[in-house]
Amino acid sequence: MENGFKSANLYEGVRGIAVKILNRIDRTDAYLEKMLDVELKNSELKSNDKALLYEIVHGVIRNLSKIDWVLTGFYKGQFSKCVPNVKNSMRIALYQILFLDKVPDYAAVNEAVEFVKKLQGEKSANVTNAVLRNIIRNKNGIRYPKREEDLLAFFSVFYSHPNWMVKRWLNRYGEKFTEELLISNNQKPSLTLRVNTLVSNSHQLQALLSSVDLTFSESKYLPNFINLHSLTNITSWEYFNKGYFSVQDESTGFSCYLLDPKPNERVLDLFSAPGGKTSLLADLMKNEGEIIAVDKYGSRLKILEKNLERLAITNVKIVESDALEFEDEEKFDKILLDVPCSGLGTLTKKPDIKWKRDISDIRELSEFQPKLLEKGASLLKPGGELVFSTCTIEPEENFEVIKNFLEKHKEFELVNANNYFDKSLIAENGCVQTYPNIHGIDGAFAAKLKLIRD
Repeated sequence: MENGFKSANLYEGVRGIAVKILNRIDRTDAYLEKMLDVELKNSELKSNDKALLYEIVHGVIRNLSKIDWVLTGFYKGQFSKCVPNVKNSMRIALYQILFLDKVPDYAAVNEAVEFVKKLQGEKSANVTNAVLRNIIRNKNGIRYPKREEDLLAFFSVFYSHPNWMVKRWLNRYGEKFTEELLISNNQKPSLTLRVNTLVSNSHQLQALLSSVDLTFSESKYLPNFINLHSLTNITSWEYFNKGYFSVQDESTGFSCYLLDPKPNERVLDLFSAPGGKTSLLADLMKNEGEIIAVDKYGSRLKILEKNLERLAITNVKIVESDALEFEDEEKFDKILLDVPCSGLGTLTKKPDIKWKRDISDIRELSEFQPKLLEKGASLLKPGGELVFSTCTIEPEENFEVIKNFLEKHKEFELVNANNYFDKSLIAENGCVQTYPNIHGIDGAFAAKLKLIRD
């Protein structure tokens, strides 16, 4: 029971809220970020407790295979069939024991035991106590699958990624690159800001960040992105509300800079909400010309609308429509197609995605994405340009879509992205492709097509 009086009393504090979130992720399609946002907004936790909640929930999900492997080895019976409250209390305690220095081992165990006793009674509390104390006693002797005997099993457990994903990457990239990628995906995420030059500028925002003792560095590849060196509740800062910046990974900027929209142009953003790329397009256009921002979901468009208002953007017209059904009497100069994808380039920030995806998702998306590209292409003016982008590193969702499209459409040509960015960002095929382990940002893909004749 997670509603009403019982929930309010039992699922409280950092541990209680963390268990509640993990229980829900286990049994529903709820996404970690959305659930955390709701809990952080509605809770009365102090800022350091909010940071700990974020750390614990992200940490457990990020290291889930490793944590569950250890617990399964020490739990008498089937750990996977354990009651959710007990299972997730143990996971949280073990995350603290294996990965955090802030809490002494005995304190992590005591907290878990007391919490389980309150929710599930004495018997479950005793089991929790016995399992966790046994792990602590044998902490230095924990055994994982042997690397030399079964590399796939070792990588999957030790670096906490699903088997199918590791297998794909080993086949494609080999051992060294795959291991580096898995390690990068498990890093704690960085926080990147994009300066909104319609309201502020990089120099001014950096001075403001320094004035509140926030350390930062300029981004490596694109102008007006700033990397903060610590996670902070930056969206409650007055300058966020005044529209000086957005929270946005640098990888999201490549598709917009590649599209290169000009102030007097008519631009279509066919998958616009929640508006990170839409607002960057408006910034690049100096708030002039027109952007038609389309999205299927009204609730997401409300978030987009709020973001545009906060950032003082006035050249965007919002349209609620399914992308495949969208029509317009006039064709567009530029089109951004940031299409739905598996999101496997964003596992650093969204670790729950690796447990929610499977191989069939990539197959389905790679069948759906060409239809979206065909649709976008039909809305372009002769001489116009279109950018197809994703936040994944899977070829079936990226260059294979572009290659197949170009084989059918001789009226289009691929524009080499070398003309726009550092060559380290460009694959041999002339498209942008970033990787967390190489570039230190999310994995993203972007390809630019030009309609050279009708």
